[in-house]
Amino acid sequence: MTDAVTRAAEILKGHRESIDRLDAILVYTLGERFKHTQAVGRLKAEHDLPPSDPAREEAQIARLTDLADRADLDPEFAKKFLNFIIQEVIQHHKQHQS
Repeated sequence: MTDAVTRAAEILKGHRESIDRLDAILVYTLGERFKHTQAVGRLKAEHDLPPSDPAREEAQIARLTDLADRADLDPEFAKKFLNFIIQEVIQHHKQHQS
């Protein structure tokens, strides 16, 4: 291997290690987020509140879009991601209200 190829392999390894750490952060962060949304779902069920809050969801999407812009992340991707999470949370809330 040439020095350039060896250096490229080292750089690649560093990027992959960072990606692996970030994946772990994402998984643990989502786990923590879902613990809170499950608590919200239980609270809503106990007090017979609706499983979804369209006004909050709209505000969250706007907030996430702004964060995505500032983080140089495609806002459409961020919206799709949050919508996916919201739908999962609503589904979970509905299951616990039945």
